[in-house]
Amino acid sequence: MKAGNLSYRHARDIDSVIPVFPLSAALLLPGGHLPLNIFEPRYLAMTDHALSGPRLIGMIQPRLDGAMRADGEPELCRVGCVGRLASVAETGDGRYLITLNGICRFRVAEELRVRTPFRQCRIVPFESDLHEDVDEEQVDRQGLLRAFRAYLDANNLEADWDSVNQAENASLVNALSMMVPYGAAEKQALLEAPDLKTRAETLIAITEIVLAQERQESGRHLQ
Repeated sequence: MKAGNLSYRHARDIDSVIPVFPLSAALLLPGGHLPLNIFEPRYLAMTDHALSGPRLIGMIQPRLDGAMRADGEPELCRVGCVGRLASVAETGDGRYLITLNGICRFRVAEELRVRTPFRQCRIVPFESDLHEDVDEEQVDRQGLLRAFRAYLDANNLEADWDSVNQAENASLVNALSMMVPYGAAEKQALLEAPDLKTRAETLIAITEIVLAQERQESGRHLQ
């Protein structure tokens, strides 16, 4: 997996301690690009910290059951994704507009006690994410495209089909997983899917459930 001018080939290429950014319903996947608007002082400090080092930030969701720590901060899910700061732009009002390039997923080994205003975790990277996808051909591409087209049609949305048709399976699955506006539980299920084939199947299943619910709601309104 390459990000910027660096090549990440083994778990040892990634720092074992990284700052983490808890954000509900935000999904970063390996090879994906996540734009973020950074404005809270602690996350501005997190960005400065990352810029001064290996430029790594861990995107992670607050725990899905809403569990809180004694200090009022949310507990974290156990799995997130390491991103590398690919671009940073300062605005005139003190914000950062950043883009993270997804490198690999990680499991939280422990959250550290730190003096920084942002949280930091010791992580165990998913080394399998650092290698080329070996299961791309197992993806049900046609089923995925049918579900995507049905979702667009149901929501009166358009897509750049030339780009979609040219995308490789891994890029397509991960890009669609990141862009669909599903909830935190669905996003975590997509993140934790063990392989690309399962992620595609999970995305198709979630989309079919959402479309069925939308049809049901539409039917109620027509009664």
